[in-house]
Amino acid sequence: MATGRKAAERIREGIALLSERDRAGHATALSAFGFMNEVMALQRRHTAVTRIREERGLSYEAALAEVEAPSNATWRPFQLAFVLLDLPALTQPEHPEREASGDAVVDLLFFPTGGGKTEAYLGLTAYTFAIRRLQGLVGQGLDARNGADGVAVLMRYTLRLLTAQQFRRAAALVCAAEVVRARDEERWGRTPFRIGLWVGGGVSPNWYDEAATQIADAREAGRDQRVNVLQTLTCPWCGTTLAGHRDLVPDDTARRVFLFCPNAEGDQACPFSKTRSTEGLPVLTIDEEIYRYTPALVIATVDKLAQLPWRGFAGALFGRVRAQCPRHGYRHADLDARTHCRDKHQAKGRWEAVSSRNVVRLRPPDLIIQDELHLISGALGTTVGLFEPAVDELSTGKAPGGQLVRPKIVASTATTKRAREQVLGVFGRRLEIFPPPMLDVADTYFSTQVDVTPTTPGRRYLGICAHGVRLKSAEIRLAEILLLAAQTLFDEHGEAADPYMTLVGYFNATRELAGMRRYMDDDVTTRVRRHGRFKDLSNRLQGTRMLEIAELTSRISSADMSAALKQLEIAFDPELDTTARRAGIAADIRERKASAKDSKGRPQRQAHELSDRYAARSRAGALPVDVVLATSMLQVGVDVSRFGLMVVTGQPKNTAEYIQASSRVGRDAARPGLVVTLYNWARPRDLAHFEDFGHYHATFYKQVEALSVTPYTRRSLDRTTAGMLVAAVRNVADEYSHNDEYSHNKDAATVPLDGEVVEGVVERMLARAQRVGQNRGRIYLRERLSASSTSGSAGRARPTGPSATRSPSAGTRCSIRCCYGRGVGARGTGPSRCRCGRRRTRSTCSSPPTCGRRSSTRPTGSSGRRTARPRWRASPTATRSATAR
Repeated sequence: MATGRKAAERIREGIALLSERDRAGHATALSAFGFMNEVMALQRRHTAVTRIREERGLSYEAALAEVEAPSNATWRPFQLAFVLLDLPALTQPEHPEREASGDAVVDLLFFPTGGGKTEAYLGLTAYTFAIRRLQGLVGQGLDARNGADGVAVLMRYTLRLLTAQQFRRAAALVCAAEVVRARDEERWGRTPFRIGLWVGGGVSPNWYDEAATQIADAREAGRDQRVNVLQTLTCPWCGTTLAGHRDLVPDDTARRVFLFCPNAEGDQACPFSKTRSTEGLPVLTIDEEIYRYTPALVIATVDKLAQLPWRGFAGALFGRVRAQCPRHGYRHADLDARTHCRDKHQAKGRWEAVSSRNVVRLRPPDLIIQDELHLISGALGTTVGLFEPAVDELSTGKAPGGQLVRPKIVASTATTKRAREQVLGVFGRRLEIFPPPMLDVADTYFSTQVDVTPTTPGRRYLGICAHGVRLKSAEIRLAEILLLAAQTLFDEHGEAADPYMTLVGYFNATRELAGMRRYMDDDVTTRVRRHGRFKDLSNRLQGTRMLEIAELTSRISSADMSAALKQLEIAFDPELDTTARRAGIAADIRERKASAKDSKGRPQRQAHELSDRYAARSRAGALPVDVVLATSMLQVGVDVSRFGLMVVTGQPKNTAEYIQASSRVGRDAARPGLVVTLYNWARPRDLAHFEDFGHYHATFYKQVEALSVTPYTRRSLDRTTAGMLVAAVRNVADEYSHNDEYSHNKDAATVPLDGEVVEGVVERMLARAQRVGQNRGRIYLRERLSASSTSGSAGRARPTGPSATRSPSAGTRCSIRCCYGRGVGARGTGPSRCRCGRRRTRSTCSSPPTCGRRSSTRPTGSSGRRTARPRWRASPTATRSATAR
């Protein structure tokens, strides 16, 4: 009851901020709240436009007319309550929930899958955009921070599929915000709202040159050929199909890749087309552009934070900028070497002559969103928990009152246990859960458990264990009967049976999935083609047609991921995909081919209208998917409302994964879901779950395993202390760098570690270790930092020579890790031996070897050959040398 009263009081505080005129910040909060509602209404409607156009092929005007009703732009009660809960903290930087101590609060949105958590934190995102623009410059003198630009919200995920799905939704929000901003630039500023996808070279390019090469190759081929610069296949605003070779426009002068919507004609032309916009869609997918243009919303994977020790210019994402070029964006000496940006540029093409100007530091992010919190556990959670102190330091600023404040953090999940301990370990803050747990688990006021009825069909679970039968044989038989039964229902009921027409297969390992993929192409296809009539069911396959199969696994490239997700949205058409219609279309095609030919050898007989539609759908690659095979990549982020049938092969490793994966079907409240779990009778764990099937599924939210995060253990500190401290120090210590700049690779080693700023960083990290790991955590971290101080105290002499200035891509390591002596984690200051056998003292470890022999060699490149360049490794024990290459 106490947690419920506290949540109610926080909601009242948010309401009072909007309704009481004498409240500090009332006017700006009310204006930002209005901006948020307008933007969210546009986002909801235009997201629906995109979905309708993909599913039914309507024009933009027709789809827009269908979604104009007020019912398509409404809040669910828990969404609005969650927004009101966090308004005061986002409006007032000095709010206690954001103070730089353990009393800061993380709000966890704990709601079932498919309930609308995404819209809740997207609403907070829109509010943060607006409140920063309205507040403008905050602070005075050296503490002044500009909120009219910079990263306002940092949204983090763990899986690339999850990131790709949420990127599409968030892109629609940013497009809506940009449309509203363009209507009133005096109020919302002249800097465009943009969204950046910061996920690494495996998903999107790191540098402009890579992107330009991709686009040039695609244009030469006349099709999208591995253009992963394009991360959304449809315009987020109007739903028009995008093509990389046609709609991506590289500009070598500005080093920008512009993306224009092709819907450029008529009164309903897209505002992001060439005829309506000079920049196009506000989407940045190249790392270099993200550093230079600091988009308002950055979507990243948590592992991308490992770039912070190596890339000094990544500090721009946290507001650490000094100069801006009107042509190339914010400048950094290490970036200028790639962009060739100078103090002045002459006019070139459509670009006017410009000069760089000094700028006020930007506000760091005011909101950090961590989606799917339950995935931040184990080894990943431990590593993230040690990088979070660096993120906190980079995001720390001074409120107008002078106190240190940090961003507001919100998280969301549908499955969790021991969340308070997990949040403390990862974020070092207190946890508040919303909706708060009350007296009745079936009624939280914001959500109520309802009975299964024809109007609320829910999701049904069915367990199968074929004793004495090989698992592969059971998989083949089960897939066959489900595919045939779904076709029979579709023939009888039409569109209402569409949820069962796509069979989702979930596997615990890629090896198991690969075996089933082969059976799908062979045994299952053969049996489905032969046994429809024999089993008194419909014929799903006729003639030479094969099953349309898709994959959602790590085996498909990121460039193909968006295309696969888009194809899964295509529904089966009752006018084309029933057994009778397919037979009729096939007969019509045969008759046309057998008809008389004209002088050019073409059939004179015209094809039936349905035959033409079927052929056009095939040529466009818009065939609905019969089977989609997936691994753990499916368990989060996939929101395909038409999914209604899943086969889970083998009991997943943990209950949270099982709940998340099976929740991908039956997400639409009006559509049913059926989950069939096929157990392996040869596995004791599967048998145990089968024998306890009813009770387990009735209480499986209770069965979720506790999460473990242990950042302040010795082994985790050995591996991560270096990156944590270097990431923080090289960007925080502004006054220590040369030429009125900061965080240059060439200057990083010169940071005096006994300075006041670095000592403050270290003390805050130790205090955090005390909160999370108690005395033992603080002692372990202090040992690592003390060892760093000892091994790095041999002056600031940096390695010289070619290897001292090589970029990270050339294999250079931070000079805080010694390859001599007893290796990583060695304690004490006694003498030790170099790998060549000569004795060395700790004070000379940070210098190059003088014996003339190489300290280590490593395989480089795909050939695995060893490099002949000398290399001395840096150690987390000497983090405070603070050199990061």
